[in-house]
Formats: sequence, structure tokens, C-alpha cells
Amino acid sequence: MSIHVDKLANGLTVVTDEMPNVETVSLGAWIGVGTRHEPAAINGVAHLLEHMAFKGTEKRSAYDIAQEIEAVGGHLNAYTSRENTAFYAKVLSEDAPLALDIVSDILLRPVFDEDELTRERAVVLQEIGQANDTPDDVIFDHFQETAYPGQAIGRPVLGTAEIVSGIGRGTLRDYMSRHYGTGSMVVAAAGNIAHGRFLELAGEAFDGLPLEPGGEAEPAAYKGGEYRESRDLEQVHVLLGFDGVSYLDPAYYTASVFSTLFGGGMSSRLFQEVREKRGLVYSVYSFVSAYRDGGMFGIYAGTGEDQTLELIPVICDELLKVAEDITEEEIARARAQLKASILMSLESTGSRCEQLAQQILTYGRPLSVQEIVAKIEAVRASDLRAFAKRLAASRPTLASLGPVDKVESLDRVAARFG
Repeated sequence: MSIHVDKLANGLTVVTDEMPNVETVSLGAWIGVGTRHEPAAINGVAHLLEHMAFKGTEKRSAYDIAQEIEAVGGHLNAYTSRENTAFYAKVLSEDAPLALDIVSDILLRPVFDEDELTRERAVVLQEIGQANDTPDDVIFDHFQETAYPGQAIGRPVLGTAEIVSGIGRGTLRDYMSRHYGTGSMVVAAAGNIAHGRFLELAGEAFDGLPLEPGGEAEPAAYKGGEYRESRDLEQVHVLLGFDGVSYLDPAYYTASVFSTLFGGGMSSRLFQEVREKRGLVYSVYSFVSAYRDGGMFGIYAGTGEDQTLELIPVICDELLKVAEDITEEEIARARAQLKASILMSLESTGSRCEQLAQQILTYGRPLSVQEIVAKIEAVRASDLRAFAKRLAASRPTLASLGPVDKVESLDRVAARFG
């Protein structure tokens, strides 16, 4: 078995996936905190902290960080989500010690220089502005907030311009000290590196990591509702969602197969009916947004104002139809798509590294490919029909942006599901 998990003396979990036949290593630190762990008053702090970690440490300037990783042809990056923050790198195998040293340096010894913070706040404000100017991006934030009103998990990952403008270095330090510790972090690697060697490197690199447990998040409570915003756009961007499942729910793999069958590709019901047969959209798809304690099932479409009158009823009708009529051929095709996606991802050191870290944070252990494939294969037509009926029985979330006058009301959409 190529996957190994150990805990250091300080409690930090270290996991590796040895791939001796490749020339690279992907590695990084995944922290099980994100937007949903932020108080409302500092929404966006996790994302700003992710940016500032690259802006200088006690022994490296921002330029040194960029120059050192690129001098060996490596890549260094990070991201923030609602539940996790990640800092990761990909390098040739002989440069893994350097990459791990840089990742640990930016996490354990950031200086949060005031001048750098002023500049990076401006960069994040530009990012927020760009997102607000991109309808098929910002609609997802409104959708999330409408589904989870007044909750941390409903707030935007980027935060708002007003709040981010007021976040100072003290707030960054306080958030980091509260949430970045051995109890909430996983250090992972996949590629051409021996587990024992990586364990040794991680022990040295993260020796100063505090024993903080990580932050508690308020439970996610799906509510549903409606958001609509009129804008002078060529298209109406529409999101329709329902109460979904968590990663830990036994129905998670049912939801994944269902989403693939319903709106996951060119052969899916949504694509065939809405785009191919009726020509109502360029883009339409369904998706599963899962968290550790809840989730959503969603459908996105972008269409012209006049087509909206037909689009939403068709989407609702297709969801009702799939609750009654699912073929074994469709199920087999959806299973094959999911399995192929999983197996293809195993060819990437980056994907394998991230999957391992996410599995440890979510399930407390790595999941074997055989286990995941078995769960996908176990999904039956009766499970999918039951899941469709479960969706239809929940209160919808409806978000629309653009020329929205012809978008049906939430009550009208809900009435379609009885």
C-alpha cells in the first residue's frame, strides 16, 4: 500500500502517497478552517490571511518566496474555501525539502508587514470587485447566502469591501493563533518521496506549530428562499437549489451519481432536454455542494430573458420526471463517468495529495479507491428516485441575476413540486 499516515509528537497528522515512478512531489498543509469559522465582523479574514502568508516571513521577503520556488521550477499556491484553507507546492522530487520549508515558513513565521498588508488589501478589493462584475460568479455568493441566511457558511469567501478594508494585522494574527494548530492541520505529500523521509522533514519544519485544536463552526442550517437582482445584462443567470447532504451522509454517493446523471455532462438529462432539444441555454449543469454537516444540490443555467419563461418550468419538470423514471443505462453511464474521473485524478500528484488531506480532515482517515468505487457501484435506481423525491420535498432556493422580470417567483417554483 502506497499511503501512510502518522502523527508527530506534537499531534500533527502527516500523510503520504508514495509514487516512485514519477519525477515530482506535490505537498502542502491543509487547515480545516475557512469562511464558516469567521465571526461576521471579520468576514474575509481567512482569505486575506491566505494572501498575506506569501508576503514575507521572518527569514524571507515576498520576493524571496517567489524567487526560491521558481528558481527550482516549482509552483506555490493557496486557496480558501468555506471549510478549509490550503497552502501547497509542486516541485521536482529533490526539491521537496525546500518546498516544505517554504510552506512551513509562511505558516509559522509570517510578519504581516503593514506596507504589504496595505497593498494586499487593495489586491483583494480588486478581486472582490472583479467577482461582483462577473455575474456567473457573484450569483453563487447570493445563492449561498439565501440558502443559509445569517450564517457563517452563507457568507462570501472573499468577504465584503467594507469589512476587508478594516482588517488589520492584529486581526490576522489573532485569527491565525486561534485556528492554525496541530489539531486542525494535515500535512500531505504525493509523489516520489519516501514516507519516512517526509515524516522527518515535516517534524523539523513544523516543530514550532502550536497545539491549538482549531475553531468550532456553528452548525449549517439550510433554510432556502429567494434572491433576485435586476441588472442590464444579456443573460439571466439562474440558480435553483435544494437541501442536500453532507460528506458524512450515507446518501452522499447517491447524490453524486444523481447529479452526474441529471446534469453532469452532455448525455445528462438537463443538457439533452434544455440545450440540445430546446436550445434554451449555452450552459446548464447540476452540482453537489457538500460540507461536514450539510449541503446543497444545485442547478445553474444562463439564458435569455424571453427563454426564462420556458427554462425554469422545464428544469422543474425534468427533476420531477427523474424521480419516477430512471433507466439502468443512465445509471451505468453516470457511474462510469464518476469512476473515470476518480481514476484519472490518480495520475496527478496534486490531485492525490489534496484528496488525501481532504479525506483526513473530513473522515479522519484516507479512503481507498476500491472503497469509493464500491460505494458508487452500490447506488441503485431506488436510491436515486428516493433522493430526487427528497429534493423535491425541501424548500427551494432560487437566485437570479440579470433581466429578471420573467423569472418565476419562489412560491410558483415551490408549487411545481407540490
